[in-house]
Amino acid sequence: MNDLFSTLPPPPADAPGAVKPGAGKSPAAKATAGEADYSARDIEILEGLEPVRRRPGMYIGGTDDAALHHLAAEILDNAMDEAVAGHASAIEVTLAAGNFLTIRDNGRGIPVDPHPKFPRLSALEVILTTLHSGGKFNGKAYATAGGLHGVGSSVVNALSVEFEVEVARERTLWRQSYARGKPQTRLENAGPVQNRRGTSIRFRPDPEIFGPLNFSPARLYRLCRSKAYLFRGVHLRWRCDPALLTGDAAETPANAELHFPGGLRDSLEAELGADARLLAPIFAGEAELAPHLPGLRGGRLEWALAWREEEEGFLHSYCNTIPTSQGGTHEAGFRAALLKGFRAWGEQRGNRRAPQVTAEDVLAPLSAKFSLFLAEPQFQGQTKEKLTSPEATRLVEAGIRDHFDHFLAGDPAGADVLLGHLIDRAEERLRRREARDTPRKTPTRRLRLPGKLTDCTREAAADTEIFLVEGDSAGGSAKQARDRETQAVLPLRGKILNVASASADKLRQNQELRDLIEALGCGAGSRFDAGKLRYGRVIIMTDADVDGAHIASLLMTFFYRELPELIRRGHLFLAQPPLYRLTQGALSLYAMDDAERDKLLKTAFKSSGKVEISRFKGLGEMPATILRQTTMDPKRRTLLKVTIPDGAAATTEGLVEQLMGRKPELRFQFIQSHADAVEAPDI
Repeated sequence: MNDLFSTLPPPPADAPGAVKPGAGKSPAAKATAGEADYSARDIEILEGLEPVRRRPGMYIGGTDDAALHHLAAEILDNAMDEAVAGHASAIEVTLAAGNFLTIRDNGRGIPVDPHPKFPRLSALEVILTTLHSGGKFNGKAYATAGGLHGVGSSVVNALSVEFEVEVARERTLWRQSYARGKPQTRLENAGPVQNRRGTSIRFRPDPEIFGPLNFSPARLYRLCRSKAYLFRGVHLRWRCDPALLTGDAAETPANAELHFPGGLRDSLEAELGADARLLAPIFAGEAELAPHLPGLRGGRLEWALAWREEEEGFLHSYCNTIPTSQGGTHEAGFRAALLKGFRAWGEQRGNRRAPQVTAEDVLAPLSAKFSLFLAEPQFQGQTKEKLTSPEATRLVEAGIRDHFDHFLAGDPAGADVLLGHLIDRAEERLRRREARDTPRKTPTRRLRLPGKLTDCTREAAADTEIFLVEGDSAGGSAKQARDRETQAVLPLRGKILNVASASADKLRQNQELRDLIEALGCGAGSRFDAGKLRYGRVIIMTDADVDGAHIASLLMTFFYRELPELIRRGHLFLAQPPLYRLTQGALSLYAMDDAERDKLLKTAFKSSGKVEISRFKGLGEMPATILRQTTMDPKRRTLLKVTIPDGAAATTEGLVEQLMGRKPELRFQFIQSHADAVEAPDI
């Protein structure tokens, strides 16, 4: 077999992007010349911080306004890590003229002693000039931290035209200057200091990278305020040159002391103001996430949330004080805890509509903030906008769920009001979706029907009927036996969903029931419209055995729960197919059950002749002619109308719940109380 590549010529010299060496040479000579132009000399190795300056988008997401402010967030996050670890209590952020930003903390200070691996360099210089260097990899210096990749400070240094750092450790002040990631001075001992400790970094972003962009005082102030809310133990001081407070920043204070003992509760109260709430008190709290879940390390969770009457809410999530604007695994756990809590409350209150509430319904009117502190979190990318730690889902759900259950139980009336609002939202959402998905009727009566439906041809609904049969085999026999003008056939696959014990979500997802509702055309539940019913009679036709009776029971339960008005208006029937055929000579009779079989043997046949008895295994085994004569021909068949007795609604509901509901102990009690009445069970 020939080598494919040996049979293909090199690309032509005039191909898009192709180098054109050696014009007039042969193809082979041209290829050789092109290879010579691409050699080891063309392979660059970017060292130190040069990759950051060449491709800043890889480290801070771009060179736009958001990326510029990400530099401030990186340095502020390092200071916050010191505070969260318990080593700092104050942080100062100062914006000065010339686009200079200074961030100072009173923490331990970056180490300045020689680094063991690079003894000629201080640890400070290693951190500021080497990617992936820092004290947050092994978990010894910081239990939880926002700076995880060891690139934040060095990236800011690389992208700053001026970068000055001061470190106060052990009553000594150290100072060093950088420009575009390169040291401009050696680490200098600036002399002794009293009552000062921690790190101070002053920098100005490089115009070569960010062009004319400048820091926004309003944006930096909001960043500082959010950090102070996220960790109630820190005092954060904001300072800004008053000359910068113009335009959009006119309302930003020049000086502010930011300290919020109430944490996220204070933040949410300030943001909501006097907005009307569905439930007056804010649900706020915190929990230690002990590592009681197998294989998971612990953490800490703080939250504050409220449901407003207006439509739009918000969800602000954080991990280790870093805002995760794109959500992540911790938000998944937060949503799951609230959704399961509401559904459990609905079940406890006997509200059958609660299962139709989804996370979408819960979050739409919700205004919430929650903050997770987690050891060694995993983020998507250096900008850390999305948390990907898989354990966060279980930790957050477990941490908030019990507290939320107690919150609802503490105000049952308010919780019921809130649940009712969410159910109303869910039903409105379903109505909108159904209106969007349900095809419009055309002058020929329908645009689209279930593919398994074999419809009749007559238009007038009062004169038509639909047979609901078990499986495609029975459907095949029924299609051959029907009257094409007035009788339609819809095969259903096996035993349908028991709607008395299933959630609303499962009901909506069940294809068999969706096909049935679509075929009837009248909608279900609160959207039932008798005027749109496409058939005068809905006939359940199942095998004359125990399984057939069970399927008929499931279908009747569905109609009783979802389309009770269809029953009240007299549209639902049960077909009565025979179970036996008895033949003696030219005489053939049919029996519905064992009792009728025995009666016919004694009364309708000659005692001297042999009677052949055949039991139909199912409708699918019954010849179409017999099925038509015995079960589908309106002139010969027997139909049982399904009714709800007047004045017996409570009794009927109790019986349905007992026999078909979620509690098996009720069925067991029924069996025990009626066991004596069973003479010959069909097993």
